[in-house]
Amino acid sequence: MPNLKSSKKDMIRSRVRRVRNQACTSRVKTAVRSAREAIAGGDQSVATEATRTACRLLDKAASKGTIHKRQAVRRKARLARRLAKAASS
Repeated sequence: MPNLKSSKKDMIRSRVRRVRNQACTSRVKTAVRSAREAIAGGDQSVATEATRTACRLLDKAASKGTIHKRQAVRRKARLARRLAKAASS
């Protein structure tokens, strides 16, 4: 347990940030998973909408610093590649 007042504040702030980041990361993971499932399901319009939602959440998480911006770009590219492959077949 910290002794200094500023250290106590830092601990509280980091706890709040951790909870916020966990919530954001969880939302992103759920959206990406549902997009993958929608793509595998075969319905093109549902898959496109789910992918769009996942991309929007990835961009938000990257802009807030929860995940790295290149990680967001990589995940979006992989989703887009899966969607294009499912649309072509």
